[in-house]
Amino acid sequence: MNNRIFCLILVLALTLSVSAQNRYFTKTGHIDFFSHTSVEDVKAANDQVTSFLDTSTGELVFSVLNRSFQFPKPLMQEHFNENYMESEKFPKSGFTGKIADLKAVDFTKAGKYPVKVTGKLTIHGVTKDVEADSELTVGTDKIDGTSVFSVKPEDYDIKIPSVVKANFAESMKITVQMNYQLYIPKK
Repeated sequence: MNNRIFCLILVLALTLSVSAQNRYFTKTGHIDFFSHTSVEDVKAANDQVTSFLDTSTGELVFSVLNRSFQFPKPLMQEHFNENYMESEKFPKSGFTGKIADLKAVDFTKAGKYPVKVTGKLTIHGVTKDVEADSELTVGTDKIDGTSVFSVKPEDYDIKIPSVVKANFAESMKITVQMNYQLYIPKK
């Protein structure tokens, strides 16, 4: 009986150890957005993005507090939070998805791998299907992920008053950079 319990515990421990080796995590991911018009450039950055990546399934999630975006001009930041994103009402934005072509990545071999990421992007309380070309750079116990894509504010019910509409491009260029470390759960 004791041998059975010991074997069961050993199998459970090995299973948990293997699954932990497939998970990567960051609390310091980076997202920025940029809009260029002849009137003005609008840009902001956020270095407090939380994200998980599971290399066995390709599942990928990230979450960002909207108030954590930093703008070069304080007035832009105020307008972003109060008028456009309504950060009191919609405090977070996020993504839940997968690496669509997971088999294209050898997580046991260092290198750069182009991939396609698909999933659901939620901004301003609106969730839309998205697909973006991305790149994963695999290293020892770390994975870096980068993606650049565009988002139209109107697709996410973000209202821009006509008096300042000329200050914003029709779509925002979004850059996502994640520097994942191997996730080791606390015991």
